[in-house]
Amino acid sequence: MIARELSRYRVSIILLEKGSDVAQGSSRANTAIIHAGYDADPRTWKGKLNAKGNAMYRQLAEELDVHFSQIGSLVVALEESEIPILEDLMKRGRENGVKGLEIVNREWLLRREPNLNPKALAALWAPTAGIICPYEMVIALAENAVANGVRFLRETPAAGIVVEDGQVRGVMTNRGFIRTGFVVNAAGLYADEIAKMAGDDSFRIIPRKGEYHVLDKRVGNLVRTVLFPVPTKISKGVVVTPTVDGNILVGPDARDVDDKEDVSTTPEGLAGVMREARRLIPDIPVREAITQYAGLRAVATGDDFIIGPSERVRGFFNAAGIQSPGLSSAPAIAEVIIDMLRDTGLRLVPRPDFNPVRKGIRRFSQLSMSERAKAVWRNPDYGQIICRCELVTKAEIVEAIRRSPGATTIDGIKMRTRAGMGRCQGGFCGPRVLAILSQELRIPPEKVTKNGGSSYILNCKTKEPLLYIK
Repeated sequence: MIARELSRYRVSIILLEKGSDVAQGSSRANTAIIHAGYDADPRTWKGKLNAKGNAMYRQLAEELDVHFSQIGSLVVALEESEIPILEDLMKRGRENGVKGLEIVNREWLLRREPNLNPKALAALWAPTAGIICPYEMVIALAENAVANGVRFLRETPAAGIVVEDGQVRGVMTNRGFIRTGFVVNAAGLYADEIAKMAGDDSFRIIPRKGEYHVLDKRVGNLVRTVLFPVPTKISKGVVVTPTVDGNILVGPDARDVDDKEDVSTTPEGLAGVMREARRLIPDIPVREAITQYAGLRAVATGDDFIIGPSERVRGFFNAAGIQSPGLSSAPAIAEVIIDMLRDTGLRLVPRPDFNPVRKGIRRFSQLSMSERAKAVWRNPDYGQIICRCELVTKAEIVEAIRRSPGATTIDGIKMRTRAGMGRCQGGFCGPRVLAILSQELRIPPEKVTKNGGSSYILNCKTKEPLLYIK
């Protein structure tokens, strides 16, 4: 979001990504909710920026051709003792500028959500809350930023920040030295380590794991609204929510861990998530879970976002500790960072040729029968169904690879087209996607990876031509 906002101006921008693609960390594995903004203290960055960011999403989604649905959220009280908390949240939300908040009664709730626990007494209704596909948004932002002149370098981790006389002078990478007077540290779980490279050890990032279940689309009508329990000090609780793609998402729990790469799921964690979810939806069908995953929140010491110039190094800016509601606040965070860069000496001259519009990949599954026939007539690759569960065609996969920045891995295709996200989880389409990647990238099949690095799908050839001797 910061790179895309900067691309409005006549500046040279390089976006460094240590992974094989964008959206490999917290931006991918989260609850996909654009929060209304009633939860955070109005005196914090979270409280100041959530509602502002929320209000920017509709225009962003239109410009970037991203799926966004403002379905509203409910914080459900199951006990009398929880109702005063709803009133506190409503008061706080109004201080934060959230519009339309009201406390609704049991009858209203059960009319809207007939599968809700009948013990529900009341709920805080927030009509401005919404759902989005977070990695679709990140990919769209990256594509639009690159189209507007941003240079994107994947598999390029920062190895060091060069500082002279208290001023940033450049970044060391595995591709060489990048000379610059301004660095924005938006490195998620590793933001504290990047800051230390510049001599700023003013904060620490603590990984907080959350585990999730994804339910099949055939139970996608289980709930109509984002459903929250009454929150705790460390978490908004286990949520039951629709997704923009028609699934139901259940989770997360919250548990601090030591390993910033630990996205493993556990039987205990997943069982606990389902147990908590059933307090809201008693008949939630666990057998309809088609996959599970875990994500890590980047929790900073102090528990608020850390936004702004370092007090120890000139030219070094932090956008760190961006846990929930980070996705919701991201557009507003970008504006704040841009203003701070301008205030500290970066000359920002608007570009008259900036184009905010990006068109997404045309989804064959969402076309009418006549539109599908026309698509196949124009491009026969639309006639080859690669993913049966999600009805993804070869044409869509090829386009996902050829875009800039395009997919180079199985997961990259998955995020851009949904191939592999259906009920069989890639059991049918996986080998076909691998073959297309091999052909388009002009690499041997055994060099195709799941998500970069050494995550190879194939180890070696197992079949060779046979020599028959009579």
